[in-house]
Amino acid sequence: MLVEVAKVGEIAPGGLKCVTAGEREIVVCNCDGRYYAVDRRCGHMNGPLEMGALDGTILTCPMHHVQFDVTSGQALNHPIPEYIDEPLPGRWAEYASHFGVLMQEVSVRNIKTFLVTIEKESIQVQLD
Repeated sequence: MLVEVAKVGEIAPGGLKCVTAGEREIVVCNCDGRYYAVDRRCGHMNGPLEMGALDGTILTCPMHHVQFDVTSGQALNHPIPEYIDEPLPGRWAEYASHFGVLMQEVSVRNIKTFLVTIEKESIQVQLD
């Protein structure tokens, strides 16, 4: 089933738009005039990908910087921890260290991609 998710020109080049199509949350990506659609949630810890950054066809999750190729959904790296220059106070340092170890054990999965077609000015996504 094809579902309209946006109009051509509605998403700036390099831009992202979160939409609900049927019961799915999808991010539509404008890669210099070519449109791709992927699941909204990161394949690592469910981060909202529409809040990430798109560089060419590489979408970076805002939470832990896992990168995905929007043409295939392939995860390209493991989480990259945030670096803090100043020491955390008290037990926060212990918590951050423990959480970092746990986070590295969470697997990174590829994300689902959806076929995108353009019909006149309508950007449409093929749902399963």
